[in-house]
Amino acid sequence: MTLTVGAGETVSLVRESGSGKSLTARSALGLTPAGARSSGSITVAGQPVLTATPGELRTLRSHTASMVFQDPKAAIKPLHRIGDFLVEAARHAQPAYTSAPHARARELCEAVRLPERVLRQRPHELSGGMLQRVAIATALMPDPQLLLADEPTTALDATTQAETIALLADLRDRFHTGLLFITHDLDLAAAISNRICVMYAGHIVETATPDQLFSRPRHPYTAALLQATPRLHRKAGHLTPIPGSPPDPDTPLTGCAFALRCPHRTDICTRQTPPAGPVACHHSVTLDLHA
Repeated sequence: MTLTVGAGETVSLVRESGSGKSLTARSALGLTPAGARSSGSITVAGQPVLTATPGELRTLRSHTASMVFQDPKAAIKPLHRIGDFLVEAARHAQPAYTSAPHARARELCEAVRLPERVLRQRPHELSGGMLQRVAIATALMPDPQLLLADEPTTALDATTQAETIALLADLRDRFHTGLLFITHDLDLAAAISNRICVMYAGHIVETATPDQLFSRPRHPYTAALLQATPRLHRKAGHLTPIPGSPPDPDTPLTGCAFALRCPHRTDICTRQTPPAGPVACHHSVTLDLHA
């Protein structure tokens, strides 16, 4: 599987729980599970990750790449004031900010559209959306070249989700940061992405622009996802569920991972791994979902 994120670009990694989206993002920071076996290569800003020393990984995580997690409460110290938390993050950021951490904390607070009074408050006094903005400010503290956002809007209401998406897009353009946005929501991915990568069973099965993906999906799994997504223009009860279940991640795969659930499969699908490319399928299809 090949996944690239350029400077100032947003790439979304989408689909169902257990497909490997979060593990992919964490691997970019060298945060693989204990005992995990790694192969291939991961490079962030020209630096190899899989062969990095502990010191190089610390530098990577504190200067080059940052992560915004799904639950901001788990990433923010509950007993500290927000200002103290951001100032501490600034002191461990780029040398340019360590001499004036309070100014950097105020700058980032303003960048994520939080009032300055938030710096005097504690986490329990803020809403979920405001806490997520604090987490985003913390991640941006060192001016990272890569920002990894692991389902940052899942716990938010629809209005706050839209505000967070708009904020991330604005910050990406302002700081020219590459953004890997992980979500299970295809509509959110379309709202922020330059490219969308659809993942199934640990493999990227299709990569396309949002317009291409929504109007003419080419992988049967992508098409099935879109057909199973509620839409206002569809008649009630017109959703088409995907039959079967995802493969067991502990069982070695032969052939295409989606083969047993795919209506277009042939014998080659269960015998041979699909070729790598924008569409990892032996029989890529073009389906008009508006027909």
